[in-house]
Amino acid sequence: MPKNKGKGGKNRKRGKNEADDEKRELVFKEDGQEYAQVLRMLGNGRCEAMCIDNAKRLCHIRGKMHKKVWIAAGDIILVGLRDYQDDKADVILKYMPDEARLLKAYGELPDNIRLNEGISNTMDEDEEGDGEEYIEFEDEDIDKI
Repeated sequence: MPKNKGKGGKNRKRGKNEADDEKRELVFKEDGQEYAQVLRMLGNGRCEAMCIDNAKRLCHIRGKMHKKVWIAAGDIILVGLRDYQDDKADVILKYMPDEARLLKAYGELPDNIRLNEGISNTMDEDEEGDGEEYIEFEDEDIDKI
């Protein structure tokens, strides 16, 4: 029988909470980097993103973030541009929703970018429920009908 030399399996790695950065310093773009908004996830550690310079790029999620930082459509990310391929980029950082709002407030992101946190869950007061109305009857009312 082989001896267990590790400290656990994949479930132990899943349980680690390394992305617990509640208060981290806001990272601004440098030269060779650009802000982008994820259009759709493609699988295999890749996504399609619309950069602020109005170029649609195929972005590769770096190994440090792969399976640790979850990226979804609509997220604001920082991508590193490639010198030799203009249509491809590498995801460097995913901004949390409050960090994305700060970037927009500082003027780093243009006004036409929609930060869609919680848009799908908002409802007006007159649209509550699923459109069906229920009327409660008592036994006496049913006899009259």
